[in-house]
Amino acid sequence: MPSLSTLSPEQRADLRATLRDEYEALKARGLKLDMTRGKPASDQLDLAAEMLALPGNRDTTAEDGTDARNYGNLQGLPETRALFSSVLGAPADQIVIANNSSLALMHDVLVYALLKGVPGGEKPWSKGEPITILCPVPGYDRHFALCEGFGIRMIPIPMTGEGPDMDAVEKAVADPSVKGIWCVPQYSNPSGETYSAETVRRLASMQTAAPDFRILWDNAYAVHHLTAERPALPNILESCADAGHADRPIVFASTSKVTLAGAGLAMLAASPANVKWYLAQAGRRSIGPDKLNQLRHVRFLRDAAGIAAHMERHRALIAPKFAAVEDAFAARLDGWNVASWSRPLGGYFITLDVTEGTGAEVVRLAGDAGIALTPAGATHPYGRDPQDRTLRIAPTFPSLEAVRKAAEAVALCTLLAAVEKTED
Repeated sequence: MPSLSTLSPEQRADLRATLRDEYEALKARGLKLDMTRGKPASDQLDLAAEMLALPGNRDTTAEDGTDARNYGNLQGLPETRALFSSVLGAPADQIVIANNSSLALMHDVLVYALLKGVPGGEKPWSKGEPITILCPVPGYDRHFALCEGFGIRMIPIPMTGEGPDMDAVEKAVADPSVKGIWCVPQYSNPSGETYSAETVRRLASMQTAAPDFRILWDNAYAVHHLTAERPALPNILESCADAGHADRPIVFASTSKVTLAGAGLAMLAASPANVKWYLAQAGRRSIGPDKLNQLRHVRFLRDAAGIAAHMERHRALIAPKFAAVEDAFAARLDGWNVASWSRPLGGYFITLDVTEGTGAEVVRLAGDAGIALTPAGATHPYGRDPQDRTLRIAPTFPSLEAVRKAAEAVALCTLLAAVEKTED
């Protein structure tokens, strides 16, 4: 198959006409497919249906004698913290278990840092010069929305295939106004890459002008594997402690894509000083989390082996959807040199890089044909992708057949947009 650039003007015009006819036929099918967000499908949620009957037999007493129906235990039940110790890479006493949203934890950490400051800092973040957080791109739009909502300046940092460009990071942190960096270290959202040992080492050991610099380590996909391969992600808490910066990282995770998305658990792990700081602030807004839900998770998942077995059941459901997207893209786009896409080993997304300057047009074409995609630019701070090319594809929520149809349609729109840009 020739690449688009090798076609004569007549050949390109013929191809454009053919693709336009195909696109009009696609629109006439009246599809209504949603590929916007990485939500678990109903059959994934069904995997945790047994939780709805837990805790059973009126047994609501935790291992330490706590009545889980009552107030208290702001840090979370000991057995729940122990259950997720291996996921977070932290001992139970350095873990906080909260209610269902890890995004809420990230929000609160930012608010507390802005209003109260963090250990190692001289004053609240909001009391000095305007602050900055580094944002690896492509990245997670909700991280960017948090920063934008609080007036925090964002600096995009390119991803490299092994994590953020550490030369750019190390240069940026020489500015004392740079207070943190967002990281999705395993199966990054949306690129799917896992940070290398060297990237983690440099993040842990780098010298920062701000003594209260924080790594906001959103390890959302720590157990979300799509293949038998398991990338080795170094422990950020241990790495930073070994480098003399124990307070630098704050680790976030949740069971939103493990058990029940709207009724899961969120969790935070950090140094003893950071945990003490967080609990001191959080104690003013809550008398304790939903501990009955914590008991449900412990009694359903049981241990690390139980978590792994449960995630294998998830993998059986969603891996074919990722394969369907990759197959559809390859069948339609291979050889044209108009797009590239990730082939992730885990996580919830596929990154599609289309021809520069056509990202918004691909989204528009797809939308007009009934396929909803995340807006172009969502992978970058302020919703602005300077190259207008990176799109996030979320294949988990629709059925397998719907995913296949949507991927084929997106591939058509990608090729059509590239041809029409060339014609222009």
